[in-house]
Amino acid sequence: MSTASQTAYLTGEAAADRGDLTSRRLSPEAARMPGALGTLAAQLRAELRSSARVPEYVVGVVAVPIILYTMFGLPNAGEVLPGGTDVGAMMFASMSAYGVVSLAIFTFGVGVAEERGKGWLRRMRATPMPFWAYFVAKVVGSLAFCALILLGTWAVAAFAGKVPFDGLRLAQTVGVLMAGTVAFSTMGFALAYWFRPKAASAIGNLVFLPLSFLSGFFFPLDQLPEVLAKVAPYLPTYHFGQLVWGAIAPAQDVLAFGAHPEGSTWLHIVWVLAGFVGFGMLARAGYQRELSRAAQ
Repeated sequence: MSTASQTAYLTGEAAADRGDLTSRRLSPEAARMPGALGTLAAQLRAELRSSARVPEYVVGVVAVPIILYTMFGLPNAGEVLPGGTDVGAMMFASMSAYGVVSLAIFTFGVGVAEERGKGWLRRMRATPMPFWAYFVAKVVGSLAFCALILLGTWAVAAFAGKVPFDGLRLAQTVGVLMAGTVAFSTMGFALAYWFRPKAASAIGNLVFLPLSFLSGFFFPLDQLPEVLAKVAPYLPTYHFGQLVWGAIAPAQDVLAFGAHPEGSTWLHIVWVLAGFVGFGMLARAGYQRELSRAAQ
């Protein structure tokens, strides 16, 4: 064998011994990783399928605000406030705002905490998927649930209660409610990462009910003890409620409804944004704490 042939033979043998990657072939089932949008779409499909497999969850999140509206909103439908707004429309805004806060606490908070407890998030971090896709898919999926809540509550109000809605004001209200779903997502994520998974459900209920009452979703604040009513203006959910009522009705009807608005629209927006940022910082700190513990 010539020197050149020996060199070629030895080179090929060494390449085979070290498992040269250039000599390997991809599996026929292999596929390229999708881009950012493809990854997000895949994770969103997984989120929706996961929720669909647990119909009790969908009923709990979507049906409860609709049932509450049927119980408390329909009996008041037909009563008209001085500015011409039907009380049934105001109750639509109230119960929908209640549903948004419920989504924040139980979808982003309790749901994510349960997935933490099962070790699912730890396994996901070991995959090539960027972890931001998980959080964004949660938010987008919750927007779909929010749309179901709004559609169901509106259908009961419009068809069962014969409540008239101003088209422009209804569109504004829907926009505020959808934005609120995003704004309060960080509150849920903070709950998920700062409390143990087994305690998250109890903490969620402990936080959710007082927030709903103190924000005026069920009845006017002047029906609460004075000391509790004074706490309400310091809650982002209270200011969210003011934005929702201000979208569905003029100021005089909001006042007649018993919401007692204080401050300008911009003040309410600042409070909601401050809650979004503040809870977001808490959620990020909790997430970083979990990463540090996993690295130890």
